[in-house]
Amino acid sequence: MKLLVNKKILTLSIIFLIISPFTGRAQYDIYKNQKIQSSFWDKVFVGGNLGLQFGTSAIIDISPMAGYKFNDNFAAGLGITYLYYNDKTYTPNYTTTIYGGRIFGRYYLPSYDNLFLHSEIELLDYDLLLVDPYNNYYKQRITANNILIGGGYSLPIGDNSSIDLLVLYNLNENANSLYTNPIIRMGVSFGL
Repeated sequence: MKLLVNKKILTLSIIFLIISPFTGRAQYDIYKNQKIQSSFWDKVFVGGNLGLQFGTSAIIDISPMAGYKFNDNFAAGLGITYLYYNDKTYTPNYTTTIYGGRIFGRYYLPSYDNLFLHSEIELLDYDLLLVDPYNNYYKQRITANNILIGGGYSLPIGDNSSIDLLVLYNLNENANSLYTNPIIRMGVSFGL
């Protein structure tokens, strides 16, 4: 089973990458030279992904995350994932509930305001659709371990929030993987 990238999300992501140097730069430079004492909660951020897809394949994705900015360049955090997946191309329809969690780290490149490197370990539990020699379909529950690396761009949309676009590569991609490389994600982050 492979999840396909929505063309609309890809198109919006490219548009954000094109316009972001013009919109995000001024907001960032205003605060860059100010030294402000911050509390623990000033360094905490939350966000994640929320996705819906309907058609031959229906997907509902709810993936919240929380992280901590250790300094200007490094952040790390945790996230959970819930996906409902229904594919009508199989007879009978293939339906599964996917859930799991992830630990991630981000390194923001000092020379490039909003670019970052991203690494992540993700565990997902789901029903794998299998076919026996008699062409009978059956499900087997498995846990997939994904090691994702790549980079991203954080587009500021306010004083303490951003839209994040990531392009990741699954080092453990195989026939049972949910993802096809490259993996493109788009989400939001909000500081507390």
